[in-house]
Amino acid sequence: MFKAEDVGTRMVITTRPDMPIYDAMRLITNRNITGLPVVDADLNLVGVLSEKDVLKLLYETADRSDHTVADYMSTKVVTLDANSTLVDLCDCLIDGNFRRVPLTEDGKLCAIAGTSDVIRGILRVERQAV
Repeated sequence: MFKAEDVGTRMVITTRPDMPIYDAMRLITNRNITGLPVVDADLNLVGVLSEKDVLKLLYETADRSDHTVADYMSTKVVTLDANSTLVDLCDCLIDGNFRRVPLTEDGKLCAIAGTSDVIRGILRVERQAV
């Protein structure tokens, strides 16, 4: 049976909590991604910055030039162990209100998997061309 790590992306684009928010927004748009795992220096996951999180900027009237990722990121993050099954990953994405889930090994971020990764995994399981 396929594991979550078999379909997840290991080359994860991340950010740090102290990154300026506009730099993180540029990273999201330039890389065409929907969110960024936020990690500390030891790759411990401390949050996620999603497209929805940064939409809050539109409603603020104060100067935001000194705001950082930490000001907008979600800190209650659902993660999944990289050795979880593809079914566990699918269940997590269906039950949660998110499009991607960080995968961890020994508490450290090691990959990220989203809905399109699960779809590719299903095609592989069913021996269909990807």
